[in-house]
Amino acid sequence: MERIRFLEDYQLGEVRETSGRTITETDFVVHAGHSGDFFPHHIDEEFCKTKPWKKRIAHGTMTFTIGIGLTATEINPVAFTYGYERLRFPRPVYIGDTIHSKVTVSDAHPDPKRPDYGQVVETVEVFNQNGEVVMFCHHILLVEKSN
Repeated sequence: MERIRFLEDYQLGEVRETSGRTITETDFVVHAGHSGDFFPHHIDEEFCKTKPWKKRIAHGTMTFTIGIGLTATEINPVAFTYGYERLRFPRPVYIGDTIHSKVTVSDAHPDPKRPDYGQVVETVEVFNQNGEVVMFCHHILLVEKSN
């Protein structure tokens, strides 16, 4: 869905939540193949049984990719991603977990280098089915000003 939103249209504290997505064995295998990350924490069940977490844990990059992908519900032709900051994975994600994302507009200000743009900071929290945060980051958008 396309929705034009200029810098001035973003409201601090505005929140949107996504639907859920259950993490599967296929997600682990495909992500390992795409990323080249075959670290035993992600693909070796027997190795993981000897560790405190006892089972395979999702790649952080996979949790990020799926968690952010869930937020891609609208196309704003006057905004684009500038980057991500403060990326953290406070809890592991396992096969069978269902995650969803919550996006909160936490800052909006003029861009210091581009007079026709501003920066919108979205705080992204990804939760598991138990309501625990499994990923956190700030998504920075460059957004055109309306005037």
